Amino acid sequence: MTIKTIEGKKLAEMLLEGANNLSNNSKAIDALNVFPVPDGDTGTNMNLTITSGVKEVKQMSGASVAEVAGTFAKGLLMGARGNSGVILSQLFRGFSKSVEGKETLSAKDLSAGFDYGVEMAYKAVMKPVEGTILTVAKDAAKRGVEFAKNEDDCIAVMEEVLKESKASLERTPDLLPVLKEVGVVDSGGQGLVTIYEGFLAVLKGEKVTTTIQQAPSMDELVKVEHHQSAQSHMSTEDIEFGYCTEVMVKFESEKTEAHPYDEDTFRNKLSEYGDSLLVVSDEDLLKIHIHAEHPGNVITAAQQYGALTHVKIENMREQHTTILENQMKEELGASIHKEEAKKEKEEYAIITVAMGEGIASLFKGLGATGVIQGGQTMNPSTEDFVKAIEEANAKKIILLPNNSNIIMAADQVTSVVDEEVVVVPSKSVPQGLASLLAFNPTTDLEGNKETMTEAMADVKTGEVTYAVRDTSLNGVDIKKGDFMGIEGKKIITTGPKVQEVAKRLLDSMVDEDSEIVTIIQGEDRSEEEASELVAYLEERYEDVEVEVHSGNQPLYSYIVSVE
Repeated sequence: MTIKTIEGKKLAEMLLEGANNLSNNSKAIDALNVFPVPDGDTGTNMNLTITSGVKEVKQMSGASVAEVAGTFAKGLLMGARGNSGVILSQLFRGFSKSVEGKETLSAKDLSAGFDYGVEMAYKAVMKPVEGTILTVAKDAAKRGVEFAKNEDDCIAVMEEVLKESKASLERTPDLLPVLKEVGVVDSGGQGLVTIYEGFLAVLKGEKVTTTIQQAPSMDELVKVEHHQSAQSHMSTEDIEFGYCTEVMVKFESEKTEAHPYDEDTFRNKLSEYGDSLLVVSDEDLLKIHIHAEHPGNVITAAQQYGALTHVKIENMREQHTTILENQMKEELGASIHKEEAKKEKEEYAIITVAMGEGIASLFKGLGATGVIQGGQTMNPSTEDFVKAIEEANAKKIILLPNNSNIIMAADQVTSVVDEEVVVVPSKSVPQGLASLLAFNPTTDLEGNKETMTEAMADVKTGEVTYAVRDTSLNGVDIKKGDFMGIEGKKIITTGPKVQEVAKRLLDSMVDEDSEIVTIIQGEDRSEEEASELVAYLEERYEDVEVEVHSGNQPLYSYIVSVE
């Protein structure tokens, strides 16, 4: 059996079966995480992400491969959760870009789509870490492109892509020492393998039968850094590019014929005019966001491709923009009936992520506008952030993820909403609380990002949770059911008694420079137990001020902040 071309319907079936195979194995991937905390991780995040994509595809009929791929990629973008989900969305965003305008796919088209997806995914990460899903995708795509040079059978090419993805997955422990230490492979890569297995099964007319032997996650242990604008590291008076400029252009054929549009070329050109650059386009519209010192240059460059439909220029060195306020009033007055129910936008909103009613109350008490329920076992999606932004009804938005695996989903929000959004990359609840205290409503958005990010540097984060299985990590033997004291991402101590583990963790974190210790009590601990820790600290560290809050968070008996 051979298949020389893949039609839209067949591609949709491949995507659905890939998602189905991932869903069937997501819990197995979660359960084999390297870090033995009770954490819904890579499998869950990838599953929720791909489910969002196939939901859109299921509503299509009679579409071309370009339409199917584009719809799938858009669904992935809106549903992306966690680092692994965001990377998956970028892999298929690149795939969709590669097949634009195609009715069907040849074997070369298929392999080229995988290859361009890798390029897009690597661009999304400033410092890619090898031995993760990125490596597996790259190795598989490279093999597919090479094999397709002399093979026109889509089944044969997909077989080679899957074969190399499995081989690459087996090599991940050689690239990441922590995987080798525990004797396992990368879970993000394993998730991608299960998707490719679904693709091949559809092409061959078979059913998938997969049993995952080993597939732990590295996403919680690998620090993935993202692109940040230069302004996030400056004070307000040092802003080099002072005008936040937004331009929207409707493409006109007579202009694009004279000046052919290429997104990458145009983006590189605009980068000469400023920073914080975002260029998004489809077949009809071009949208630009940039911080520039001479907005007229940006407008002139954009206008060569079509008609201006929207222009907004805001002086970031001023606190208020009178032009925008007047424009809003005019819009409200033009349609009283329609606008009556709408509130005038607030200047600022801070949206944070928290798990537990008590922690949510802490954030709201410090000024958070909205709290998205989520955390370790449930990472919010990009769409969750978008909905929260809509409800906040503000011009400027600050996002506090409070979890390293949520930061990438938060970062993607900036490309899908019209509001000005910055992400303060908080990786824990204590970091989020510390950064929130540093917020200044009279400072501009980038200035607040810088100050709030700096505020996190002086905070140590500790957590007490339980192990979900036996393992050995960093020379520490861990038994299922034992409690673990974790500082940052390092397991400091373990044992069967939660109070003893908590005390040893505190001793490790508190030093002569410590001034304030905050203990957030989980839903499984009593006030008496928390008071016991307070008495322990006051006896041993008389110069340290101790605060206790009832966080009611699940999974973590205590969350500790030391400043």
